[in-house]
Amino acid sequence: MPVPLAYFLTWTTAGTWLHGDPRGSVDHEHNRFRHECVPPNPTRARFEHQLRSAPPFVLSMQQRRIVRDTIVDHATFRSSRVLALNVRTNHVHLVLASAAPDPGDLAGRFKARATRALRDAGLAGPDAVWTSRSSTRYLWDAASIEAAIRYVLDEQGPRDEFVVPGEPF
Repeated sequence: MPVPLAYFLTWTTAGTWLHGDPRGSVDHEHNRFRHECVPPNPTRARFEHQLRSAPPFVLSMQQRRIVRDTIVDHATFRSSRVLALNVRTNHVHLVLASAAPDPGDLAGRFKARATRALRDAGLAGPDAVWTSRSSTRYLWDAASIEAAIRYVLDEQGPRDEFVVPGEPF
C-alpha cells in the first residue's frame, strides 16, 4: 500500500468529548471518510459520562506546553516533520509528514510519550489522559495538506504559543 504524503491526526483528552456530544464524534458505526458523525444524543452522552471513573482531563497551560514540546521532539526523533500542530485544552491536532505506514501507531506513540512527560513532571496521575482512539486522515495531495494545515493553524481560535506552524511542505 502506498504511503500518503502526510497524516492529519487528532485525539482528545479523556472524558472531554463523549459520544452523543452535540459537537459530534466517531464510533465504530460512524467511522468512514465523508460520512456523518455520531448524532447528538443527550442520553448517550450522560451514559458515557456515567461510565467514567475519573473527572475529564483538561490540559492546563503548563500541560499544553509539555505536550507541545514532547510531540515536536518525538516527531524529530522519528524522522517525521511536523507541518502543523495545535495543542488545545481538550484535544490535539497534528499534521505530520512521515514515512510510517501505520498512523494509528504514530498517534499512540505521541500520546504515550506525552503522558509519560506529564507524569514525569507530576502533572498527571494514574488515570487516563487521552481517549483510547485517534482520528486519522490520510493526506494524498498538496491541496489536502494545505487544507489540513489551514484548519489546524487558523480555524481553532487565535494562534497562541501552543500552535506550531512547523516546516513548510
